[in-house]
Parts: sequence; structure tokens; C-alpha cells
Amino acid sequence: MSREAPLLNDFVKRIEILSVDELTLYIKDLLENDLLLKSIAVRGEIIEIKHHSSGHVYFSLGSKQSRLSCVMFRSSANYVPLWPQAGDEVVVEGSIGVYPPQGTYQLYARNIVPLGKGAQMRAKEELKKRLEKEGLFDPRIKRKLPPFPERVGVVTSKTGAAVKDVIKVAKKRFPQCEIYIFPTLVQGIEAPQDIARAMRLAATKELDVVLLVRGGGSRDDLTPFDDEGVVRCIRACPFPVVTGIGHEIDRTLSDYAADAYAPTPSAAAEKVFPDRREIYKQILHIKARLISLTAHRYQDAFNLCERQLARLQNTVKNLYLHPSDLKLTKKSQALRQGINRIIAEAKERLAHAAASLDALSPLKSISRGWITCLSEEEEIVTSLSQIDIGDKVFLCMVDGRAQAEIKSLHPKGE
Repeated sequence: MSREAPLLNDFVKRIEILSVDELTLYIKDLLENDLLLKSIAVRGEIIEIKHHSSGHVYFSLGSKQSRLSCVMFRSSANYVPLWPQAGDEVVVEGSIGVYPPQGTYQLYARNIVPLGKGAQMRAKEELKKRLEKEGLFDPRIKRKLPPFPERVGVVTSKTGAAVKDVIKVAKKRFPQCEIYIFPTLVQGIEAPQDIARAMRLAATKELDVVLLVRGGGSRDDLTPFDDEGVVRCIRACPFPVVTGIGHEIDRTLSDYAADAYAPTPSAAAEKVFPDRREIYKQILHIKARLISLTAHRYQDAFNLCERQLARLQNTVKNLYLHPSDLKLTKKSQALRQGINRIIAEAKERLAHAAASLDALSPLKSISRGWITCLSEEEEIVTSLSQIDIGDKVFLCMVDGRAQAEIKSLHPKGE
């Protein structure tokens, strides 16, 4: 037995011998169960990049003294614009794992954020063109903001100045509106996913409009609002979305996707919350207009009634009264003529009767010399038998009468 055999047996007793697979799986288990390495962001420069026909993307990140292999599977790569190029400085978010066939550790990327200004602009423009083709920025799909919102959601940082600005504007302009805060990160590698989560949560509530706001910052701080996932959540929201990202010069893709945008949170809030003082002025103006309009309408109606009445009077007069007046005039004339004729005939009959009476009148006889004898009882004496000697009688003549006493009676024939 050789001398090395006892030494080998002794070494095996003291140290557990593992196969390559076992060691690799052990290291893989250590890395993939480390809480820090499950979700990590790594900053570096893209050294090489390859887009595989399967849709996966393989690339390497380099620093001053190290290199890190990275892979992004198709499910995540589909949401990244085709902007990464060799030499771009980026932040890659993902998890650390082991690739057993080569015995190497690598970064399984879920998201890539450019750091260099050139890369950011290139990524933004490429994504913007792609989303424009889909119609996400089409002005025709923009929704109108409600004139008097009752429930408004605010997606922003719960500790930032933006939420205070929104609340301040709301209390000043339209305090009766209810405000619901949906806290989220607004910067950093995890901000896009958190913003999308908050937007999806807001979409489940009964709101009238959603404000997506953040305070001021550098252009790099606005990168989360150029994220495709955030843009799609804005368009998927069932309520109108107003952005106030806090950058007056450069518009983010979220601004293009929103139904309305403003350069600051306060300006965005002013778009959403109507000014109650202006509303009161408008109400007074509308009231004055209604009063004036009512007066004009009343006067117009009154004038119309007057014209209609005059027209009706003319119509009645021309169609009914005038013909009736003519008939009445003719009837009146005929009646007058009839009356005149009756009166004339009556006068004529009266004249005849008067002539006849006049001919029979005692006065006629008296005027010819005849005298009428009346008894004391004013009875006409026509026979001697009515009087006796000594009776007093009245002798009636034309110009009066005289009293006489009967002295003698002389019957006819004696």
C-alpha cells in the first residue's frame, strides 16, 4: 500500500467531497435565495449586446475591473425599446442567478434604464414612435375633463411637495371635492413598476379624474414617466388622466399619453378643480342673462299677442263685422223707410179722420151761427121735453156761452 493512500483516506474523512453539479447547485441555491440578490439594480456600461432569434437578449455590463453577463428573456425584452447599444451606460434591474452549463453567475434582467443623455433620448424617441403607431397619443382619443369633479385620485409620493400643492389648490378652488391619495415612488429604478401599480389601483375606484404628479427635479428624475408600462396604464385608466410631472421644457411620454397635462402639480390641479369664485360669477352672469332673456321673451310675446290681436280684429272686422255692418245699415235704412212710410200713412189717415171729425164737429155748426143748448147739468138739450119753463140753460156760442131762463115753450106745429 502506497504512502499516499492513508493521506487520501484521512482527507476524505475531514472534508466532504462534492461533485461539480452539487457544488454548482449549492452556489446557485445560495445566490438565488439571497434577499439582496433577488431584486437588485446594477449600474454599468454595455460592452456587447446580442438579440437572439428566440427573442431573448444577451449582453454584458462592464465596470473598471469587472464584467457581468446578463440575459433578458423575451417576455421582458418585448417591453424595452431597441435602444441599448455598446457603450451606453445603463442601470439594469433584475436578479442574480447561476447558469449551470457554464458554471457562471449572471444577471437575469427585467428592466433596463439608460443613464446617458444620448441613450435616454434615443430610447424615448424609439418608444415614442412605436407608441404613436399604436395610436396611444392620438388627440382623438383624449377624454374631456369633468367640469365639476366630485372624487379625484392623486397618484404621487405621499411625502413629496406635489401632494401638498394639489391639496392646497383643491381647498382654495373646489373644497367640496373628495381627494384620494395613491402613494407611489416617483423616481428610481423601481418607480415605473410602482407607478403602474398605483395607477391600476386607482382604476379600480369610482373616480371622476386621476392626477399623476410629482415635484420638480432633474431630467433624469423624469425617466420613470417615459416608461412604456406607465404610458399604457395611463391609457388603460377608465377615467381621464392629467399629468403634472414638474418639467416645463421637456414633455415625458406620460404627458403625451395623458388626456391633459401641465408643467407643475399646481397647474395640473387648476385644470381639474374649477374655481368656485368663477363659478359664482358665472352663476350671477347666467342669472342676469336669464332675467334679461325672460324680459325680452315676455316683451316679444306681448308684442306678438298685440299683433295677433290686431290681425284677429281686422280679420273679424273684414270677414264678419264689416259685412254685418253693411247688412245692418241696409236693414236700418229699410226699417227707417218702413217707419217713415207707416208714419206718412198714419198722418194721411189722421188727416182724413181729422177732416171728417172737423166736418162733424159742433164747432163747425156753431161757427155757422148754430147755438148749442146745455142744461144746468151740462147735458145737451135737443128736445123741449128736456126742459121746463123757468129752467136755466146755457147757450154755447163760438166765443163763449151765456145763461138764459126758459120763459115759454113752443112745440113744433103749434
